[in-house]
Order: sequence, then C-alpha cells, then structure tokens
Amino acid sequence: MGSFAFTDARVEINSVDMSDFIKSVTLNVGVDELDDTAFGDTFHSRIGGLKDWTVDVEFNQDFAASAVDATIWPLLGTVTTIKIRPTSSSVGSTNPEYSGSVLVNAYSPADGSVGDLASTSVSWPGAGTLARATS
Repeated sequence: MGSFAFTDARVEINSVDMSDFIKSVTLNVGVDELDDTAFGDTFHSRIGGLKDWTVDVEFNQDFAASAVDATIWPLLGTVTTIKIRPTSSSVGSTNPEYSGSVLVNAYSPADGSVGDLASTSVSWPGAGTLARATS
C-alpha cells in the first residue's frame, strides 16, 4: 500500500458502520513488561507478559436514528464488538481488519462549548483478544 492519507478508515461498532461520523480513531496495543533479571546479570532482562489494548474514537455527534447517540447510548455498560480497517476497501494484506470486544465504560453525549462543533470522544478498553485479519 505504501504511504497514504488517512481519509477513508472504516469503523464498525456493534455491527453498525460509524465511519461517516468519525473524526479520528486510535488503536493502542501494548504488552506488560516483566523483569526477569536474575543474580549474576549485569543488565536488566525483560520478557513480555499479558497483552492489552484500548481504542480511542472521536465522533462528530449526531442524535438522529442510527447515528452516534442512538448507537452508543444503549451499549453503555456492556461489552460489544468493534472492527477497524485503514480504508473502506475489502480486508486484505494491505488493508488488515482489527476486531475484538470492548467494554463501553464511558460516553459523554454532550461535550463542548458555545459555538463548537458538536462532538464526543470515547476511550474503551479491550475486553479480550484483539484479532488481526488479512483475508
């Protein structure tokens, strides 16, 4: 694929394509760092432990049916699926799809000041494995 402008990402939440409302999406993946240094070592030694992930999404807010609020509000306090691709093209080796379950633990339906564009941001923790598909 090479370099590209990030203008066509696809994000599904609970099987609803939310791409038209999303301003930004960030998928954060990490692993616990475990120190397994032993006597006699002169440098720290480390191994990877449990993996973890979160997703950060910024939406242009919309209260219409099948839009942002109508999709997210009923999910508050539940675990739901999310799928993220770099572009709206089909899943493939140059357009992988990352999917998993997230805990919808927070949502701010109203967030802004007078004259601002109505928007809302969420940061949800992974609730299990994050998969990466290329076909």
